[in-house]
This record gives sequence, structure tokens and C-alpha cells, in this order.
Amino acid sequence: MTTSTILLDGSSLSRAQVAAIAHERARIALDPAQLARVQQAADFLADKVSCGEPIYGVTTGFGSNADKLLGAHRARDELPGGNPEQRDGTLMEELQYNLVVTHAVCVGKPFAPEVVRAMLAIRVNTLMRGHSGIRVVTLQALADLLNHDVIPVIPEKGSVGASGDLAPLSHLAIVLLGGGEAFVGGERLPGAQALQRAGLKPLRLSFKEGLALNNGTTQMLATAALALHRMEQLIRTADLAAAMTLDAFAGRTGALKPEVHALRPHPGQVEAAANLRRLLAGSSLADIPYHLVPRFRTWLASSWNHAEDQSARFDISWDYVPPAQRHGKESFYARFLPFKGGKKHQPQDAYCLRCSPQVHGAVRDAWAQACRVIDIELNAVTDNPLIFPQMENAAVIEDQVVSAGHFHGMPLALAMSYLKAAIPVLASISERRLNKLVDPANNDGLPAFLIGNEDATDSGFMIVQYTAAALVNDLATRAHPASVYSIPTSANAEDHVSMGANEARHVLEMTEDLSHVLALEIYTAAQALEYRQDMLNAARRLAARGDWRALAAKVAGAPAEGHADYAQFQAEVTALMQALNDAGEFRAGDAVRKAFAAVRGVVGFMQRDRAMDAEVRRMCELIASGALLA
Repeated sequence: MTTSTILLDGSSLSRAQVAAIAHERARIALDPAQLARVQQAADFLADKVSCGEPIYGVTTGFGSNADKLLGAHRARDELPGGNPEQRDGTLMEELQYNLVVTHAVCVGKPFAPEVVRAMLAIRVNTLMRGHSGIRVVTLQALADLLNHDVIPVIPEKGSVGASGDLAPLSHLAIVLLGGGEAFVGGERLPGAQALQRAGLKPLRLSFKEGLALNNGTTQMLATAALALHRMEQLIRTADLAAAMTLDAFAGRTGALKPEVHALRPHPGQVEAAANLRRLLAGSSLADIPYHLVPRFRTWLASSWNHAEDQSARFDISWDYVPPAQRHGKESFYARFLPFKGGKKHQPQDAYCLRCSPQVHGAVRDAWAQACRVIDIELNAVTDNPLIFPQMENAAVIEDQVVSAGHFHGMPLALAMSYLKAAIPVLASISERRLNKLVDPANNDGLPAFLIGNEDATDSGFMIVQYTAAALVNDLATRAHPASVYSIPTSANAEDHVSMGANEARHVLEMTEDLSHVLALEIYTAAQALEYRQDMLNAARRLAARGDWRALAAKVAGAPAEGHADYAQFQAEVTALMQALNDAGEFRAGDAVRKAFAAVRGVVGFMQRDRAMDAEVRRMCELIASGALLA
């Protein structure tokens, strides 16, 4: 929790500030200069009402009732029922009150407190622009809810994203009137009690204030801004996962070179490749010569005879390529020794490794486009009608009170649709890397499912991939855009809507599953990386003994002593021994090693099957917290 205060002026609210208000409970203050503009618009509206001007949502009904003018007296005064609290007010006050209380009809579980805090801050900021007609006292009361941590209960579902987020914002505004419910100190209370607990008093709304409070894109904007904040962390985490996996594969970095990406300079792709190069800097695993990498072989009691290797939890091996099988490949074997271990003799890795910059980069570009839209919207006016009190020479009231469509959420909805489609893409390539790590046919010499399985009783990391696959499928089924399905509302007065609230809510929810997929990849990659480093360093220690026969004992397909090829075999094993000695300690990139250490602070190496549920939970928490990036 932070004690910082963020000044809202209607023009400079950032996504980072929204995140600080939402997650760190930063307080807000209202810019005095802008409050003067807010009051100017409210005074202008009051003056026009006193002159009898017809103004939408002030002296007329809303939506399909826009053609009905409010009278000077109630036609139903003698009817039973009604609202006693509003009987002593004007019809215009009753209109604003009824707008809020009848529109608070959302259903579902309540939004998390951080979403509602973001909504409060965003609503205050847009009203600070001074084009909504709200009074300073009402705007300050809205800010007081946030600063006193009175969190209105807002069920998640009920907005169609035009005319703004009417229903959820009504749940937010109704607490100002002493209605609805709110959380105070984690306790769910009736709105009146929540205000009393915080030392606040309920309000009576004036001209257009109900409409100013509930007509706008605030719910979709708040969820979108928080989703983008989360996605920024997850995109960087995906790069880290890819780097750790590439190191675990002793993969190739040629596909990451800057001159490669200069030929196709999509911004996100260039940035992803640069970040992967940074994460892998210092690695002695990436681009390792093929012949140095041994293959995993199941441990036996006789696997290691030398005392220093008695603690090894695996055996290693290579296959020898005899001279008779090298015809036509002489240039290759002039560069590489004739030993096949864990790495395939091919200059490129699978797409899930080699194309990480292109895939991660495309997701980055989708995120950047969404950021551009959300950054504009954070400081936009999104209610209706819009008030321009400074246009003093306007010929008619319609020039100063303009009915427009800024409440329509389609700009946000389409941006979220783009990002929504990108999330399962990032999850999918992560799952493919995870699958490659556990598949013995494709993991470049690592043990099947990353476990020794000496007694054929261990499953290792096999089922971790199942969970990742289930998450990816779930994300893919939720990626269909909500924004393409408009359902008209308000008796067809509002005949095209954005569904942006659903879109942004889906994206925020989907970031959690993406986080889990990345956690599972990193959990698995750490196991693979430890195996890879230990196997390579065991080979180096074996070579350091200076006994070529000890190393030759790990080579299958060697010619028998006395065979015509035996002397050449001895020379080539000696060359392999020298190459391993010259290589130095094998280790991952500097940033990858730091991340690996953080993972090992949460879960240890798995030598035998054990319960994994708590470890998976801890890994998910590590990724969700952002601590691994730190």
C-alpha cells in the first residue's frame, strides 16, 4: 500500500497511475483550476434550466423518452407509492435519482476492489474536464469514496458498452445516494451504513448529475487499463520463459540477431528479439557446439565409477559416427567432432523457439495498439450530452449542449478484441515450448518428462503439460470477439452497442490463465535447465580427469580395439575430451540464472516423483506477483 497522492486534472491520468490507485491504494486530489471549470459548467446548466431551455437528460427523459419534456408539476402526486424521499424535490431531481436507482441492475459476482478503485478514479478524472455539468460538491463526494476506501459493490455483468456502462456505473453512483452496497474494510454493508462508517453523508443529485455519473465508458476502461498493466508484465515474463527454455535446449541464437530483424522491423518483433538477447547474455549453453552436448541415459549403479561422480543422478552418452558414414559430410565433420549426443545436427530450432520474436512481438504490437487507445480514453469525456459553457456567442442552446456519442465503447472494444485474440497465441507458444521440454523425441537429449524414472514408477512433469493444454484450449474458446455482436437496447433508440465491457472483462480474466501457463513453462524449464547444466558439467568433469578411456566408455558404437578405425576413434575422443576441458563451466545467461535462482527459492529439483500441487501453486503466485521479473 502506498501513501502517495495523485492529482487529477482530467488531462494527464496515466495507466501507471490507475494501477497505483487500484493496487497500491494511492489517494487522489482534485486540481483547483479544473474544479473552477467544473463549477462553471454546472452554473451554466443551472442558468439554462432556469430560462426554460429544453436539454436532453435534464428537462427531457432519457433514451426512448427523449421526446418527453418534464412538466412543472407532478401528474401523479395523488397516486399511492412513489418515492417519499424525492417528493419534496423537483421532477428534474427525481429524474436523476430514478436514473441511478433503476439502472443499478447488474448481476454476478462483484468486481474486485482494485477494479472499482480504478473505476472511481477514472470517473472522477473524466468529470474533471468540465463538460458534464456536475457540481464540485458531487465530484468531491465521488473522490471521497475512493479516499475513504468505500468500495461500491458492482456486479460484473450488465453493461452493453453503449450508452456507456450505465448499469455498473449506477451501482457505483447509488452509494453516493445512500443506496446499494459497499465494502468498507472488507465488510459488505448497505450503502447508507458504508457512508456513515466512513463519516460521509448521502447526496441529492442536481441537474444532469445522474447522467454524468452513470453515462460513460468507465467500467470497460478500468478493466482494460488493469488488463494492459498485467499484460505488460506477462509479455516480459513470456520472454523470460522463452529464454530459460532456449537455454535448457542449448538452443541457437542466430534467429535473434539484430540484423535479422532489421529486415522485417515490426516494432514488437524487434523489441522481443532485443530482450531475448539481453536475457541470454552470458550464456555458455546457447550456440554450444553439437558434439559437446551429451544425451541423458538412465542412471545405473555402475554408471559412474569415479568418486567425484558418485552423486550424479543420471548417466550420459554419445553415439559415434564411424568414418564410413561420413562420406559427403566431410566439411561438416571438419567443423564438428563425430559424436551425436543430445543436440540434433541442424542449424535451426523448432518454431516455438526460433519464432519467439515474431510471435511475442506480434502480441507486443497488439498490446501497444490497445495502450494507444486506452491512453486517449483515460483523459477523454465520455458522457452525454456535452456542455460547452465557454461558447458565449452561441445562437441556440444546441450549440452549447451537444448530444453526441462519446459513450460508445467501440474504440475500446475493438482494441480489446485484438488483444483478446493475442492472449491465447502467447499461451499457445508457451505450451508448445513446455511440451517440447517433456517429449523425449523432441527435447534434445533430456530425460522423458524430465525425470530419471529408473524404476519405471515416475511420471515427472508429464501432467504439467496437460494442465497447460487445458488452459490454452480454454483461452482459445474465450478469444472470440464480443464486439461483433451488437444487441439493440432502449426500444431501439440505442440500436448499436459495443459490448466493450464484456470484451475488457474477458481480457482481464484471461490474463490470469495466461499467467498460469507461463508459470507452468518456467516451472518445467527450470527442471530441464538444471538437468542440461548438470549433464554438461558432468561431462566436463569426466573430461578433466584426462582419461580418454573413461570418456570413451560413454560413447556407443565405438570400434573394438584393433579395428582399423580404432586409432582414429581414440584421437577423436581425445579431441572431444580437450574440447570439453576448454569449454569452461556451462551455465545459462546471466538474467536466466537469476530467474532460475528465484524459482529454486520456491521449488527444488525433482529427482523422484512427489506431490506437485503446492509447487504449482507457489509458481503461479511467483509469476502473478511479478517478483520473478524483479
